[in-house]
Amino acid sequence: MPDVKAVRLTETVKAGGCASKLSPAILDKVLGKLTRQQDPNVLVGFDHADDAGVYLLTPEMALVQTVDFFTPIVDDPYTFGQIAATNALSDVYAMGGKPLTSLALVCFPERSDLEILERILAGGLSKMIEAGCTIVGGHSIRDEETKFGYSVTGVVHPKRLLANQGAQVGDRLLFTKALGTGVISTAIKKGVAKQDWIDAAVKSMTTLNKAAAEVITNSAFTVHALTDVTGFGLIGHAREMALASDVSLVFHSANIPVLGGAFDCIRAGYIPGGLKANRDFAECLVEYENGISQEVKTILFDPQTAGGLLISVTGNDSPAVIRALHAANVPAVEIGEVVARTKPLIRITA
Repeated sequence: MPDVKAVRLTETVKAGGCASKLSPAILDKVLGKLTRQQDPNVLVGFDHADDAGVYLLTPEMALVQTVDFFTPIVDDPYTFGQIAATNALSDVYAMGGKPLTSLALVCFPERSDLEILERILAGGLSKMIEAGCTIVGGHSIRDEETKFGYSVTGVVHPKRLLANQGAQVGDRLLFTKALGTGVISTAIKKGVAKQDWIDAAVKSMTTLNKAAAEVITNSAFTVHALTDVTGFGLIGHAREMALASDVSLVFHSANIPVLGGAFDCIRAGYIPGGLKANRDFAECLVEYENGISQEVKTILFDPQTAGGLLISVTGNDSPAVIRALHAANVPAVEIGEVVARTKPLIRITA
């Protein structure tokens, strides 16, 4: 058998991870024109711009359903599979739910090395096992660009459902991961990322939001709203929370965690197209206090893959939630607060 040429997965695609998603402006324009179905059992539908759909089954149980797949964000197939699974599972955790089953979605070149596909599937399986979520099937098609992900189904008690709607004035905003996976993945694609940048980004993208969700859904805490920060960046998902809750948000930039190397990537111009699209769509709703650097302004729109959870919790409970998250090895920090609705919708302080 001839030697198989080593393939860098990120070289085979135009954009990697959640940076490959359609622009939020395109989605907003198209989805706004669709007819809304009337079903009283739909607790959360696509018109809510939330992380997953929720459908009522009984007074004690609702289904949580989501689907997420994308192109390679790293070169190692096994790691790519892990990241894709972690990202897909996150949407169920972001609704306060427990994932139960999943279906794999595979797009793969017909003449590519099947060992690569095997490693992608094995990586995804490892994270599904860690989450206690059973893969029950899937679907595959031939495609020149590799894409992989899952449709995930979970359950949640209807009265314990957490959505991006519900943030209240006086709440504190907590965040469980650092920003920067989008710009670092662009550096990876260009072959210029330092190994410590890659290691930190991979660790973040392969860490399930399971432990964080288990803390957040503890009935001892009053959490009003929850979302995960993924393809639309921190500002994009914060925008959805603010609009759904009819409030404004203030973020303290000095408190927002950023992955090592992310600012270096921005200064070097490693900016994914998804970041530019996010910024074009949502920056009109943002006001910056004097002294905010261009690097900080940019990272706020960075499309995250398998990003952290943005939590709106009462001011009284914020310290206890942070302590509980730290005890669960979740590096959560308080990055802002919820204020009365005003213009601008989102304000960034130094």
